Amino acid sequence: MRPDFKLIKEWIAPGSRVLDLGCGDGALLALLRDERRVEGLGVEIDPDNLTYCISRGLSVVEQDLNLGLDNFCDDSFDVVVMTNSLQTLRYPHRMVDEMLRVGRQCIVTFPNFGHWQARFHLSLRGRMPVSRHLPYTWYDTPNIHFCTVRDFDALCHKKRIAVTARHVVSARHRRTLAARWWPNLFGLTAIYHMRR
Repeated sequence: MRPDFKLIKEWIAPGSRVLDLGCGDGALLALLRDERRVEGLGVEIDPDNLTYCISRGLSVVEQDLNLGLDNFCDDSFDVVVMTNSLQTLRYPHRMVDEMLRVGRQCIVTFPNFGHWQARFHLSLRGRMPVSRHLPYTWYDTPNIHFCTVRDFDALCHKKRIAVTARHVVSARHRRTLAARWWPNLFGLTAIYHMRR
């Protein structure tokens, strides 16, 4: 189990209705179904991932998230989750609004591009970083918005979104003392739990 999935699982009450945006192969939805008895629905665009989700017995719809969530009514779900996909969307700030319209609460994870290793790589080499955690080059990356923890905090403040919990973790998905004190510099992945 991915360590961030363990934390997300703890934030979701048993029996909740969950929408997983960009659900990939359905690993999180399957975990939540099996261990939290959630009523889950995934949204995915990749045909191979859709097939894999269906083979796991998951409910999934094919949809481009860049087109929004107009096909879902207000408060349709208890929790809307998006793991490591927000930075790949054309209008991530609009998606956050949509997630909070469709769900009573939402959980978002994203890579922190303000991490010291990314800064060091860029300043020392003058090139966009490529690493185990950011394995793409600038021309083939799905990441089109390079967000930092501070950027996301500012967005939440501007939109008056209540952040009920925020964990910023290291490469091993551990909450280190450095990441707690200086999340924008030492946090590799940010995990936010939010409400309207």
